[in-house]
Amino acid sequence: MSLSWLLETDSKSLRSMNGSRRNSGSSLVSSSSASSNLSHLEEDSWILWGRIVNEWEEVRKKKEKQLKDLVRKGIPHHFRAIVWQLLCNAQNMPIKDQYSELLKMTSPCEKLIRRDIARTYPEHEFFKEKDSLGQEVLFNVMKAYSLVDREVGYCQGSAFIVGLLLMQMPEEEAFCVFVKLMQDYRLRELFKPSMAELGLCMYQFECMIQEQLPELHMHFQAQSFHTSMYASSWFLTIFLTSFPLPVATRIFDIFMCEGLEIVFRVGLAILQMNQAELIQLDMEGMLQHFQKVIPHQLDSGPDKVIQAAYQVKYNAKKMKKLEKEYTTIKTKEMEEQVEIKRLRTENRLLKQRIDTLEKESASLADRLIQGQVTRAQEAEENYLVKRELATVKQQSEEASAQLEQAKKTIRQLQQQQQPQAKGAPRYSEESVLQLERELVQARLKEAESQCALKEMQDKILDMEKRNTSLPDDTNVARLQEELIGVKLREAEALTGLKELRQQVRDLEEHWQRHLARTAGRWKDSPKKNTLSELQDELMSVRLREAEAQAELRETRQRILELETQNQIHSNQLRRAEQEGRCLQERVQTLTVQNKDLHVQLQEIKRRQAEIECKSKEEVMAVRLREADNIAAMAELQQQISELEIEKEEGKVQGQLNHTDSSQYIRDLKDQIAELKHEICCLKGQRGMASQPTFDGIHIVNHYAGDDESYQSSDEDGVKDPTLQDTQQRSGGRIRLRPNLGDTDSEEEDGEALRLSVPQSGSHKSTTV
Repeated sequence: MSLSWLLETDSKSLRSMNGSRRNSGSSLVSSSSASSNLSHLEEDSWILWGRIVNEWEEVRKKKEKQLKDLVRKGIPHHFRAIVWQLLCNAQNMPIKDQYSELLKMTSPCEKLIRRDIARTYPEHEFFKEKDSLGQEVLFNVMKAYSLVDREVGYCQGSAFIVGLLLMQMPEEEAFCVFVKLMQDYRLRELFKPSMAELGLCMYQFECMIQEQLPELHMHFQAQSFHTSMYASSWFLTIFLTSFPLPVATRIFDIFMCEGLEIVFRVGLAILQMNQAELIQLDMEGMLQHFQKVIPHQLDSGPDKVIQAAYQVKYNAKKMKKLEKEYTTIKTKEMEEQVEIKRLRTENRLLKQRIDTLEKESASLADRLIQGQVTRAQEAEENYLVKRELATVKQQSEEASAQLEQAKKTIRQLQQQQQPQAKGAPRYSEESVLQLERELVQARLKEAESQCALKEMQDKILDMEKRNTSLPDDTNVARLQEELIGVKLREAEALTGLKELRQQVRDLEEHWQRHLARTAGRWKDSPKKNTLSELQDELMSVRLREAEAQAELRETRQRILELETQNQIHSNQLRRAEQEGRCLQERVQTLTVQNKDLHVQLQEIKRRQAEIECKSKEEVMAVRLREADNIAAMAELQQQISELEIEKEEGKVQGQLNHTDSSQYIRDLKDQIAELKHEICCLKGQRGMASQPTFDGIHIVNHYAGDDESYQSSDEDGVKDPTLQDTQQRSGGRIRLRPNLGDTDSEEEDGEALRLSVPQSGSHKSTTV
């Protein structure tokens, strides 16, 4: 590389900057510095830097210390662009050819970049105008880098560094230098979303303050004035936002040569220079001092602060040691955070399990209490029904006793009727009707008692069905066992929760102690070299492991809940199957009973029909025979009457003719004897026909007129002119006496038949 080529390149850069930065009053070195009025010292500096640039490789290898001394004294403005590119090896980078292509692409950070451009050097002529050339090239460089490094993208604060580069060189070269700064000068770690490197820098800087300025450090701790509150912008912008631009540019020259070491040195030098004032101020006063007082202290120039910076003790080995300590502390913090996260996950799972167990326990307790209450209610209702049933049974027994008493009374009355003398008066029709009414009332009472009894039996069956639907003692015992199991699981969960809470408390106490020791020293964990990346990967693996353990515990909790639900459902299904089998057995039993009752009912109906048919046939036969006997008796009575008349006539004639009377009397006696014999025969036939005993037959016939003939209630009627004639002669009343042996003993026969026919009225009755 020849000196003429470098100077030519530098002159092109100057022409491009001068053409785009008209009226720039805040330029570091005025364009008039290149005039012919240069002093001899400046001429020597130009010649020296020209030689250095021309022989850069050799000077960088053999005279590195002298080069650092020259850089500390300041790089001439016209050589700054070239020297910065040489210091970071940014010349001829392949990425420079991709710059135009990157500008054609779209970045997701464009809105953020546009928003922050107006805040970058708002008082500088090159950037203060909206949509000016300076803002446009600044947007281009930031957009291009956000596309190259998508992990970092765009970070607020990096625009100040790019703006300083654009003040010295074109945008393509500024882009290449910025890429080198991000990659090789730890700026990329500073601007990552986690800002891990910034936390390390804060920790190292605070340790340096504690070692070299212990009084100021104690004052900062007493006021809770953390290092990040005033020093974070120093490291992120290399003092570009805190100091005047010429001073910050001189510090940036040294930063390009030595790295972040100059930031530590200058920061500590600033604190040493202002220690006395800062100790007298509170937090708000210190903030105002850093923002307003310190920048004006450097208006005279940067030489004083740079000279003080190199008086600060800086040990690179100790900085490495502090980096290891910080990495260890952050690793422990990450582990504690992982453990806390795991414990919180377990705590949440245990709480969910406890809630589930409490719900199950409450449900089982409610079911148990409801079952006991229902059983008590059913027992009370059953007791009341049994009392009602006992009352109804007692009433039924009383009605049955009354019915039996009535039947007994009827039998006694019937027995009293049979041995009565022939002439004894019969019971009147009114007494018979009264007895019939009493009998009807007794049967009605019996029917009502039977109905009430049936209702009570239906209620008992209903109560038995409802009792079968209730859980029995074994089911209650099973529910109690389930409740005990749930309580045991709940106790285990509570024990685990207590242990987990104790662990959380221990970790929180440890964490608080750790925070008390290291408060305000850092923000995030470092990621500097390969070891840091491996440690980050290790922490990520541990985090994933904790998440996997949490998911595993949650899955186990879910499995436990499903097993509990499955057990409950199995118990319910088993109880339902038992109830179903009981109901099926009950249905089968009832079906068999129903069939037996149906068969018995059919048999009873058949027997009843047969008995009714036989009864009707026998009644008809008896009535027919009685009617025949009555007719025969009437004829015999008529003959007897005729014979008595003839006997009276014979007596009269015998008195008239005494000689023939004895013969005539003997004939009459023979006839009477024959007639008595016939009557006896008839009486014997009647006794044989009346073998089926009946308590009595009461036949009531209704006649439309007075002159109609006698009719039976079960037949169409029997008309006998002889009987009618006899009735007319006897004044409407006929008495038939089977025992005709002696006319004086007519009333002694208890088997007498009496036909009562009223002479007038529409109602006529026949009593047999």
